[in-house]
Amino acid sequence: MIDLRDLRENPERYRDSQRARGADVDLVDRIIDADEARRTTLATFESLRAEQKVVSRSVGKASSPQEREAALAQAKELAERVRGAQAESDQAAATLDELAHQFQNVIEGAPSGGEEDYVVLRHEGPQPRDFASEGFEPADHLTLGEGLDIIDTKRGAKVSGSRFYYLKGAGMRLELALMTAALDKATEHGFIPMTTPTLVSPQVMGGTGFLGLHADEIYYLPADDLYLTGTSEVALAGYHTDEILDLEEGPKRYLGWSTCYRREAGAAGKDTRGIIRVHQFNKAEMFAYVRPEDAAAEHERLLALEEEMLHLVGLPYRVIDTAAGDLGSSAARKFDCEAWLPTQNRWMEVTSTSNCTTYQARRLQIRERRDGRTSPVATLNGTLATTRWIVALLENNQQADGTVVVPEGLRPYMGGLEVITPRP
Repeated sequence: MIDLRDLRENPERYRDSQRARGADVDLVDRIIDADEARRTTLATFESLRAEQKVVSRSVGKASSPQEREAALAQAKELAERVRGAQAESDQAAATLDELAHQFQNVIEGAPSGGEEDYVVLRHEGPQPRDFASEGFEPADHLTLGEGLDIIDTKRGAKVSGSRFYYLKGAGMRLELALMTAALDKATEHGFIPMTTPTLVSPQVMGGTGFLGLHADEIYYLPADDLYLTGTSEVALAGYHTDEILDLEEGPKRYLGWSTCYRREAGAAGKDTRGIIRVHQFNKAEMFAYVRPEDAAAEHERLLALEEEMLHLVGLPYRVIDTAAGDLGSSAARKFDCEAWLPTQNRWMEVTSTSNCTTYQARRLQIRERRDGRTSPVATLNGTLATTRWIVALLENNQQADGTVVVPEGLRPYMGGLEVITPRP
């Protein structure tokens, strides 16, 4: 939810944000008009209700039957007008609320443009391998996974349909190693680890901003009126709904470990091979509640932790500043880390971290108390590990014979295993 007072006082800032996102600029003026209508109708309602109270008191003070009858008639008329004014005020408030919930977060520093207008901030990690100089053509992750008998998409499709899979043996252990390494990294830096619900109410899902333009990506269970989460960010954002937090000693930081579900409704024909874009996966997600003035610094902190994980597993990657038009509704700015995918000669997103400023907290009524007043906190999130990392790990660490070297940083989590070979 946006700050309506700030929008009234600084409308051009909001128009600029909409322009940068490629969104509806006129929405700003519709919200301003709706807010004016709400305040006007509310003032009318309150004025009539105050008059009604005065007239109601005059009934008991009437000195004659005639005066009492006149006062009663006036009170009855005012009661009708109050009911009408209240209905009009409630409708104006509902209209404003609907329009305000359509407004995406105001960007803070994100480059303008769409999906292809990101800015590359830097390249990190080892140089991508030159497989030609090593004398062999790299195999993609699915070919490697099937050859090693650690990924099975055919039986996944047989059991559940397309974009489902089984991880087997060292494949399952590799996913668990990534998640456990992320858990260790987060707890080392003061995050409280949590297993989170993967079903949430419409209020929580909507409060986090996920029921906007991309609502069709979310699984919905109508019989229960619950949504399956595509990230534990949703459950972690909802954790402190309607609460006043004490941030005097610093931010509240959590690491959510959960299975995630995405319909991938808009992904027809995209990454249909293997486990890059699937309906179910596991993810370790950082989440922080901070004071608004500390949000930018916290954003850099989450990005640094993501990069520490990528260095741990030795992947070549780049960091991009995501363009405004490619941000989620709740994000004011987002940094992605993209690992090199040699068989597709491209960079593939493996982490993202978003600064949602006070947008989610306003919707979910999460505040802090300072100087005797309450105000919304800021929320941030960031991926620390997910199933998709297996794709980049297999492809970047393969050998000519189809085996895969386990990154040194993950070996303690793999029982000391150094090379993944076909199971006997």
